[in-house]
Amino acid sequence: MAARIPIPKDEDLDPEILEYITKVREAGIAVNLSNMLLNAPASIKEFNATGGTILFKSEFDARKREIAVLRIAHITKAAYEWHHHHIFGKAVGVTDEEITKIAVDGPVTRLDEEGNLLCRIADEITFDIRLSDEALAMALDKYGPRQTTELILCCCWFNLVSRFLESTGIEIEDPNN
Repeated sequence: MAARIPIPKDEDLDPEILEYITKVREAGIAVNLSNMLLNAPASIKEFNATGGTILFKSEFDARKREIAVLRIAHITKAAYEWHHHHIFGKAVGVTDEEITKIAVDGPVTRLDEEGNLLCRIADEITFDIRLSDEALAMALDKYGPRQTTELILCCCWFNLVSRFLESTGIEIEDPNN
C-alpha cells in the first residue's frame, strides 16, 4: 500500500527542516514516519522528541513498555508500529512466545500476571479511553505514581502514533528487516 498522503520533496523543505530530516534518515529509525511528518514541519521535531522521551528517557522498564506497545499495535492494526516494535520488543527481551500471546483477539490472558495487566491497560486506554479504577489501582500498586503515569502516557502516545500511521498509510521501510 502506498502512502495516502504524498511526502514533500527535499527541495521544497525549509533548510533547517532538511538538515534535521537528513540526520533522522542517517539514523535509520522510523524514517518513513518522519518523512510523513515533513507535511507538518512545525511539529516534526517536537513529535520525535516526545516519542524519544517515552522510548529512551522514561523510568518505566523498556521490556514492559514494549509489551504494551505491541498490544496497541495489534489491536489498532497498525502494521508499521507492529513491525518496528516487534524488533524493539525482541531487542529488550520480549520472546516470540509472548509476542504470539499478545497478538490475540479479545483480552490477553495467557501471559504472566504482569503481562496480562500491561495488555489490559493498553486495551482499556485504546478501547475505553479512560483506564478503569481497578486497573489504575493495580498499576499504582505495582509501579507507583511515576511509572504508572509513564505507562499511561506511553499507551496514549502509541495510540496517537498508530492512528497517524494508519490514517496516512505510512509504508514499512523494509518489511523483510
